[in-house]
Amino acid sequence: MSDSSQEPISIKNEMACKSCGALLSYKPGTIKLVCQYCHAENEIVQSAQAGIVEHNLEDFLAKQVEGTTKVTVTTIKCESCGATSTVNPSITADKCPFCATPFVLRNGSSSTIYKPEYLLPFGIDDQKAKGNFRNWLKALWFAPAELANYADRADRLNGMYLPFWTFDCETESNYQGERGIDSTRTVTRTNSNGQSEQHSEIITNWNYVSGHVSNSFDDLLIEATTSLPKNILRALEPWDLKNVVAYNDQYLSGFRTETFQVDLRTAYVEAKSRMDSHITASVQQDIGGNRQRIQSVDTTYRNPKFKYVLLPVWISAYRFQNKLYQFIINARTGEVQGQRPYSAGKIALAVIGGIILAMVLYWVIGRNS
Repeated sequence: MSDSSQEPISIKNEMACKSCGALLSYKPGTIKLVCQYCHAENEIVQSAQAGIVEHNLEDFLAKQVEGTTKVTVTTIKCESCGATSTVNPSITADKCPFCATPFVLRNGSSSTIYKPEYLLPFGIDDQKAKGNFRNWLKALWFAPAELANYADRADRLNGMYLPFWTFDCETESNYQGERGIDSTRTVTRTNSNGQSEQHSEIITNWNYVSGHVSNSFDDLLIEATTSLPKNILRALEPWDLKNVVAYNDQYLSGFRTETFQVDLRTAYVEAKSRMDSHITASVQQDIGGNRQRIQSVDTTYRNPKFKYVLLPVWISAYRFQNKLYQFIINARTGEVQGQRPYSAGKIALAVIGGIILAMVLYWVIGRNS
């Protein structure tokens, strides 16, 4: 994010075909835009990229973020879940990709947002995504019958770029604690019958320790979206972040983008929390022994850096018995994660079948004996 006082740039989510003038869509896994009508392929012009640039966090925060390059997009905010995403201004109605709530475009507006710096282009198309999604659904136990055909509907998956912050940081931590060394001893006890019995028990000897650990964090991802559960998003990791490309509108053609909801300061607090969990594990390893007690850790965070990226997913929202279920597919690896409904009828039948089977086995065993 370089400083800029220029007017907001307009993001073009639609590109015209050079052959017939129809709208183009980015073809996942390539550097081409494809016309859905004449099938002409238009190559994306690659800008020169001299490596990935990450920004000094402390310097950037001191500038209040207001000086960064901004872009103008057409967005719509879902009145049901609150998610704000870009929308094709040529359509009149659609559904929210995060909660499947219908909306009409009169609710759309022009929004100014911070321009993303990098993105990972889509690596798999909707057909590959639907195949992975279908296999994932088939493996679900006790899923409702109607869910079996859900992935076959062409309108069920939405290509979406989600916003993320990445952080790099070096940490130095001084700690104090205790190292526990286990040993086994044999003790004799008298049982309820008055007889002596020998038992083995573990005793732990504790010793005071102190030390120092260093950690290096690279591309620690923090979600800039609140529209999807963190545990599901993190289950999609790892991402091949070394393959990000400089932001280019053409990679967005045919897809939607969510605007970030988590600002940089909030994201950094979350990043430090994730770092602290790793630091705690490294302190425990450094203490050694069989058990560890950590009394205090004093950490210095050195030279934190960040960048703002868009990552691609195929997303679907499904409502069953008035409850929302969200499915997400990593559009680089094909990894599927999500929430799932259960069929009360199938569970009841399984329980009844188990009871009947147990009764039959009991009768057979009893007869044979």
